[in-house]
Amino acid sequence: MSLIIRNLGVQDYESVWQRMQSMTLERDEHSADEIWLVEHPPVYTLGLNGKREHLLRASAIPVIAVDRGGQVTYHGPGQAVAYILCDIQRLGLGVNEFVQRLEQSIIDLLDGYRIGAHRKAGAPGVYVNDSKIAALGLRIKRGRSYHGLSLNVDMDLSPFADINPCGYADQQVTQLKDLGIHKDIIAINEALIKHLQRNLGYNSDQVQNTR
Repeated sequence: MSLIIRNLGVQDYESVWQRMQSMTLERDEHSADEIWLVEHPPVYTLGLNGKREHLLRASAIPVIAVDRGGQVTYHGPGQAVAYILCDIQRLGLGVNEFVQRLEQSIIDLLDGYRIGAHRKAGAPGVYVNDSKIAALGLRIKRGRSYHGLSLNVDMDLSPFADINPCGYADQQVTQLKDLGIHKDIIAINEALIKHLQRNLGYNSDQVQNTR
């Protein structure tokens, strides 16, 4: 059970999304799992159940309707995005446990910086007090996942004011910089991967880093 980590740098949303779809359709029971680390230029994405009413104001930021679960969220520079392309059946995980392990990886990361974080019932993601710091949105096909999670590191949060983040009116958002953590995305990604690797059950000798 091997895991490939791909550091993609800054990539436009649609091309990465199309690559995720293709990989998920083409993989078989022998394919390695992969985690893609990426930053996106500003974009709003609207999930399968997303309602346009949660886009509160028009702006120059594009809106892309996508095939993940959830409502509307924002991606932009300074946000760490990890796409989780895993065979969750092979990992022996149900969907709910898989989501919880992704959330736990972020909670563990924040705990390492002495930031207390938690889940919220019925609202996937990770929260610090009442503010959302990380969002989750997944698609599962034939027991295999794609899409993933985003963690606010050091970004312009103002575009969140033009949406109801993840479909919740007045949902406040926060980021590591505003919580006193001044780490670049490379350092955050390195820490996040370690927690994801452990919580998803991969051994260190099963992990390969590439671009």
